[in-house]
Amino acid sequence: MDTKSKVLFFIFILMILAVVGVVYYRYVILRDYYMQAQVECDPQTEKCFMTECDPADDSECPANPDERVSYYKIIEKKAYAIPLCDPTDKSCPPLTCAGDLSCHETFCDENNLGDGEACAITTDTDTVAPDVTFTTVDVSTSTIDITSDMPVTN
Repeated sequence: MDTKSKVLFFIFILMILAVVGVVYYRYVILRDYYMQAQVECDPQTEKCFMTECDPADDSECPANPDERVSYYKIIEKKAYAIPLCDPTDKSCPPLTCAGDLSCHETFCDENNLGDGEACAITTDTDTVAPDVTFTTVDVSTSTIDITSDMPVTN
C-alpha cells in the first residue's frame, strides 16, 4: 500500500468512527429519539382504542369477561422527556403530554386501527363537556356562532 492509500484509508476509518460516535451520543447519551407507548384512556371523554384479551391466548387475561376489555391511546414522546422509572411503581409519574410540545397523542380513528383493535364507542350521547357552549343558529341570515373555551388540537 502506498502512502496516499494509507492516508485515505485512515481518513475513511476516522469518518466512520466519527459518525458512530455522533449517533451514539445522540441516541444513547442525549436520548434524542421518540418513544411510543400505550397509556390509559377514558372512553367517556376521549376516542380510545379498545382491545379485548382472550384467555385462551393470554395466561394473564382476567377470568371476568368485564375486565378483559382495555382502553388506551398512543403517546409519542421524546425519550429524554420520559422519566427513568418503572411505570408499575406508584412513585413513577404517569406518562402524559401535559406541557410538552414535542409530545403527540394518537386517538382512535378508523384509519389507524391494528389487528384485534377497535374504537371504543360511548353510549352516553347526552354528556357534553362543561366548557363548551352552544348558541342558536339563525339560518335565515346564514351565520353560525359557535364558541368554545377548549383549545383546538389536531
